[in-house]
Amino acid sequence: MNDGQMILATGALLALGLLASLLAGRLRVPGLVLFLGLGMLLGSDGIGELEFSDFELARTIGIIALVLILFEGGLAAGWGEIRPVLRPAMSLALVGTAATAAITGFAAVLLLDLSVLEGLLLGAILSSTDGAAIFALLRGSTLRRRLARSLEGEAGFNDPVAVLLVLGFVEAIAHPPHGPLDFLVEFAIELGIGAVVGLGVGWLAVQAFRRAQLASTGLFPVASLATAAIAYGGADVLHGSGFLAAYLTGLALGGALIPAKRTVVAFHEGMAWVAQLSMFFVLGLLVFPSQLADVWVEGTAVALVLCFVARPIAAWVATIGFGFTAAERVALGWAGLRGAVPVVLATFPVIEGVPQSTEFFNIVFFVVVLSTILQGVTFEPLANRLHVTTNEPALPRVIEETGTIRRLGAEVVEFPVGPEDAIVGVKVRDLGLPREALINVIVRGEEAIPPRGANTIEVGDSLHVLVRSSVAVEMRDLLERWRTGPVGPPPRPPRQVRAHATPFTVRPWDPADGDPADPTTVAGRKVVDRLRLRRDTAGSLVLLDDGVLAVCGETLALGRRDLLGAYARRRLSRATADSDRAWWAEVIAAVAR
Repeated sequence: MNDGQMILATGALLALGLLASLLAGRLRVPGLVLFLGLGMLLGSDGIGELEFSDFELARTIGIIALVLILFEGGLAAGWGEIRPVLRPAMSLALVGTAATAAITGFAAVLLLDLSVLEGLLLGAILSSTDGAAIFALLRGSTLRRRLARSLEGEAGFNDPVAVLLVLGFVEAIAHPPHGPLDFLVEFAIELGIGAVVGLGVGWLAVQAFRRAQLASTGLFPVASLATAAIAYGGADVLHGSGFLAAYLTGLALGGALIPAKRTVVAFHEGMAWVAQLSMFFVLGLLVFPSQLADVWVEGTAVALVLCFVARPIAAWVATIGFGFTAAERVALGWAGLRGAVPVVLATFPVIEGVPQSTEFFNIVFFVVVLSTILQGVTFEPLANRLHVTTNEPALPRVIEETGTIRRLGAEVVEFPVGPEDAIVGVKVRDLGLPREALINVIVRGEEAIPPRGANTIEVGDSLHVLVRSSVAVEMRDLLERWRTGPVGPPPRPPRQVRAHATPFTVRPWDPADGDPADPTTVAGRKVVDRLRLRRDTAGSLVLLDDGVLAVCGETLALGRRDLLGAYARRRLSRATADSDRAWWAEVIAAVAR
């Protein structure tokens, strides 16, 4: 094909992938099954008769796609979401994956007449849940948030574990002197290097993003893409787990306050979809449907063992001591969706020339399709029957349509509150928000709380802040203070005693008095606290150093609490605009305290 035909074919394949995704939603089946089917349909055994048998190229495409998918998974979650479920997620990724590999492997030895190493290799290939499949399942699920985050964390952490298991068993088969101790040492070293590189690159990336002065917002996704490549490549060059490094780097960026974060997240979500479409299509091309008839009995037997025995037992054992109910552990056991990851892993022994590896590949493909359809279609109904769902989405959805808000000159900033943040225990009215910013909603657990000035910020809250673009720089500094402090009103100085009582005064606001929304002095008196902030126009209710209150705005009203309260009630009775009535009612409530 010439260049034009190649570009046309690429566009057509992406369009077919989108149609397959829409069709999958209507049929309520996992989209990856249709993507794989599309590749098979266009392959050498299908109507497209497209010849493709390059396992090395398929593995390269699969590795690149998995890096993008894992990085996006970490970026979308962030440390703030994964940290509370880190221990059960790690246990599922390590203990659960190893147990799944062992149970499935020994079952394969009995059912398929394989050697122990060959059976364990097949079990290792099938041991990992698929990040793309799990993320797709959770986006449309109402599973309890803790369960969803545990599955999401497991899907990110267990791919490196499965890769190392597969490589270890391939090495043991190809080089028999390779013993269990060598395997465990290499396993620990590769995970350790991957963790160090991932955390290190993630920390450096966060610092670089915060200090970067890029010419365009569109350059930040380029920087994040480079970060993912550096994380994987750096760990791999050092003989560590690049997949773990990429996922940890994504978590670091996802949990940090960085510029253009929503742009970066949206970009990588799109890249992850392109990666999934490309990976599933290429892997589908590798499959010859005519050969699947020879392994359907073996594939069905292994799939049933994996779904009904290996994964449930492994998940049950891995979650001991983490406070999950029996129903929740059953749901975790049924959520072991397989996807393209096992198919990619099945190319490793083929490339290394392991005996029976081609048969393994066909069995793995059959098992993946069968288990994904069986578990993917029935998971949500089972979760509902087990009463482990809520009326909220399993993963947070974007509350506002960001593109529209940005066109109107504003941004929406999401601030997850961690246990070390300075704003924990601070009231909303004391957060120091500028007038051009306000908190839209506080997401706490599985409910959305409309913010009030008296609401206290708690660990685990997620604050959604609407910010005018004109105060973006000021807001960035404020968000940093929310992390490190100081936050809240400063300690009030001792009340100044004056020789004469302060008369009640009403006069027009003088521009020389400063900003009525944030004055520092009023009528020669120092402002010690801003009690209320008016949002529709510049104005505030402040406390002065001698205990006198002042309402600032187009008019300055200054005097004792009782006199100011009476004045506010008169203004309320004469107000005609809804915004004026709301403001004077707020002043009356504050003065009455």
